[in-house]
Amino acid sequence: MLGNEAPAGASVDRAANRIAFAGRRVHFAVLASPAGNPDETFRAAGLVDPTIVVRRGAQVSIELVNADSDTAHGLVVSAAGAASSWMPMMAGAPAFPGSALWFLGNPSPARMREGSLSFTAGRPRTYQYLCPVPGHAQKRMVGTFVVEPGW
Repeated sequence: MLGNEAPAGASVDRAANRIAFAGRRVHFAVLASPAGNPDETFRAAGLVDPTIVVRRGAQVSIELVNADSDTAHGLVVSAAGAASSWMPMMAGAPAFPGSALWFLGNPSPARMREGSLSFTAGRPRTYQYLCPVPGHAQKRMVGTFVVEPGW
């Protein structure tokens, strides 16, 4: 089931709520507020708001699916601390070119809304991924995105 499967090339640590990628190409799916999760959360590899770990220089591709029936969502990788803002899109730029999908509208009865982000993981440090819809990050629709030193 989408959002529950371990991504190819990933190490999933359920106890630590962490997904780590060692490869140069990183691809995974994230569901925004899927049924069965707490409201205003992300799910990847069956984990709620997991820590995502990649290496510097990795080519990252994230498929985002808005599984919420009545709310728009998005996903932005940003500098740590942006989640405290009511309007995170005003708190700072995305961490890397291409690391923002600002809004996916509500799903229709026929299908969910989908979009993707593609970027190169840059400077090693800890970032956040969050929903940029006003108020969602403050409700903890946020996770940790770590870039470790490269090869």
